[in-house]
Amino acid sequence: MKIGSDEWSKVIVDGARAFDLEIDRHHTDRFAAHAKELLHWNNTINLTTITDPFEVAVKHFVDSLAPAKRISPGASLLDIGSGSGFPGIPLKIVLPSLAVTLIDASRKRVNFLKHVIRTLKLGGIEAVHIRAEDLADDPAYRKRFDTITSRALTDLKSFIHQARPLLAVNGRMIALKGKIDQAEAEAVRSSILAVETYMLPFTDSKRSVFLFQ
Repeated sequence: MKIGSDEWSKVIVDGARAFDLEIDRHHTDRFAAHAKELLHWNNTINLTTITDPFEVAVKHFVDSLAPAKRISPGASLLDIGSGSGFPGIPLKIVLPSLAVTLIDASRKRVNFLKHVIRTLKLGGIEAVHIRAEDLADDPAYRKRFDTITSRALTDLKSFIHQARPLLAVNGRMIALKGKIDQAEAEAVRSSILAVETYMLPFTDSKRSVFLFQ
């Protein structure tokens, strides 16, 4: 299987349907451009340990689409610890009206994110080299974002602590997690709006989407 092939694209299209999301070749072509740059840059900087084309399709792109139906078109979205652009860039591709800010503490990763944004000619999206705690010190960003995402970055309590000062009134925080420790979930029970668990399509891996408001 090659990245960008019909077979590769079909994996993502079929996987997205598991989340009641219809995407097409226009979307998967842009995912493929992102994926090719990811693997090219990965030769010189550490961006991902997932390099098999099938696993890239499922574990990066399909997995990033899980919260898409929970995000309103036109929302302002902050992706904390975006790394190589997941879930922020795939969400921007399928929900182009989003105003997206990607942040990461690694300058090399932010340089990669900026390169992908230019390569895909994406508008309404920026990548910033900064930690969430420092971003919250900037009045221009406090209480600015309708949706704040994080994918396997840190524990839930730390995520809420980082995100809350940046969240707009009535906004939502969305954490994408793998297997979750019960004690970790219990520590934030009072803040949980909803939890959705699912099997990542084409795998036996259990995933969870935590929503906080």
